[in-house]
Amino acid sequence: MFKGVFTALITPFKNNEVDYDSLDRLINDQLKNGIQGFVVCGTTGESVTLTEEEQLQVLDFVCNKVKGKVPILFGSGSNNTDKTIKWSQKACNYPIDGLLVVVPYYNKPPQEGLLAHFKEIANNVDKPVVLYNVPGRTIAQLEPATIIELSRHKNIVGIKEANGDLSHFAKYINEVPSDFCLLSGDDGSSVEFCKMGGHGVISVCSHIAPNKMVEWINKAIENDDSLLSEFENNKKWIDGLYITSNPIPVKYGVLKKGLIATDDMRLPLVPMNEMLKKEFDQIFSEFEGLL
Repeated sequence: MFKGVFTALITPFKNNEVDYDSLDRLINDQLKNGIQGFVVCGTTGESVTLTEEEQLQVLDFVCNKVKGKVPILFGSGSNNTDKTIKWSQKACNYPIDGLLVVVPYYNKPPQEGLLAHFKEIANNVDKPVVLYNVPGRTIAQLEPATIIELSRHKNIVGIKEANGDLSHFAKYINEVPSDFCLLSGDDGSSVEFCKMGGHGVISVCSHIAPNKMVEWINKAIENDDSLLSEFENNKKWIDGLYITSNPIPVKYGVLKKGLIATDDMRLPLVPMNEMLKKEFDQIFSEFEGLL
């Protein structure tokens, strides 16, 4: 159902308001370059500093722009099960294809709590649920046995696995149903993830090179080793998009590409300082034509 390269869309800002002109240009560029799906209001979209009204406005804009050309996942998770259900139900009124639901953060639930949380959500929404495991941000994480059990729920159809430790992935890849969608959430290990049997990636670096990410991931899914040297040669700029907290660097990169008007962030995030910009520019100077 969800395969290939999905871009985890940034939310452009101008004067602290959502910049829809920039978002329009960005989506056009992505579709022109063959991107295979979008995540709206995820981590990279700074969803935690968007109001509920803004999130729905952004979702409505993207849905109307995309018009079913590629699938759309909406980030509806929180650390409150009841709130997540109500918010997910609102999002299901829009023409989305699924819900991306993050592991609850801050309150550190045990595995039994995570099982109950995700099952309760999946039982109460009419769109497919994709789990989002990102222990670097949530502290708690879905353990392999929990993922395997949740994968058997009829309305839980996949996972975004942002644990860069592929040994974690290896413990459940062969135990989930064959139609359970396995999406990497870590650009740097996404090729190896897909060579191991993954179906795609929810990507940040696809903002910068959507066509190349699609090419690399398609080859990785086909277990085509011809991509490995090229991907390895490009790892420096991919890693450069994480020299400070995501999405700060990628916004600067998309600004350099001329697709957005500013690299403004919402507090507590701030744009990169001059030292980091210099480092970023130096990294990308080695890759002509990317920016």
